[in-house]
Amino acid sequence: SVPCSAILSSYLLGERLNLLGKLGCLLSLVGSTVMVIHAPEDEEVTTLEEMTSKLKEPGFLAYAAILLALCFLLIFYLAPRYGQSNILVYLTICSVIGAFSVSSVKGLGIAIKGFFAGQPVLQHPLTWILVITLVASITTQINYLNKSLDIFNTSLVFPIYYVLFTTIVITTSIILFKEWVTMTVVDIIGTVCGFLTIILGVFLLHAFKDMDVSLGNLPQVLQNEQPAPVTRDDKNILIEVDNSSIAPEDKPKVFMLYT
Repeated sequence: SVPCSAILSSYLLGERLNLLGKLGCLLSLVGSTVMVIHAPEDEEVTTLEEMTSKLKEPGFLAYAAILLALCFLLIFYLAPRYGQSNILVYLTICSVIGAFSVSSVKGLGIAIKGFFAGQPVLQHPLTWILVITLVASITTQINYLNKSLDIFNTSLVFPIYYVLFTTIVITTSIILFKEWVTMTVVDIIGTVCGFLTIILGVFLLHAFKDMDVSLGNLPQVLQNEQPAPVTRDDKNILIEVDNSSIAPEDKPKVFMLYT
């Protein structure tokens, strides 16, 4: 997701992707690979009854209530005020809603397997609750993701969204499915290191996006011998006419104001 969106937005949409951005994409890919290698296994949940018991656990109910409260705060208070200027507002909404979409997909996967096994899953109320939740969450995610893409750079939106969404998914898996219970210390460290590598890659992609850095001009950028250009106002420019032959030091200088 991170390298593909950044590279395609560079070639198809004309958005810049410098050397540090390419390095960030590579680090994101490496971090994702490390996470997959050390990924925890799902706790065995094979029926909708078991899924229902998981969803009714107090820990997950409290977690879901916090996510819903945060989502409502973002949608109704922060988004109208700061959504147009802060890239994190819309993407946080998409990521928080993603916790419900991932849980719904997990439950519907169990329901589909039960349907082909001849179980009466269509009569189970959880099936329809999961369908409604999935449709509502995906619709909300698409809505705010498109708003973010209309305002901000595509090569920034998808990496930041990837990090936020992955964080929410990992937290949801820990609370709902207890995927980390059977993990070894090595797998836990590997998963955390892989995720930190992804964050480092996204940071490189985001923090230095406006720098003109490439393999060709890298030595000049490192030397940094060129002074910073002086920014002048484009409407009112004050030009000093200083000619030593015409205006000696003991005479007043002449200024011309062009508007």
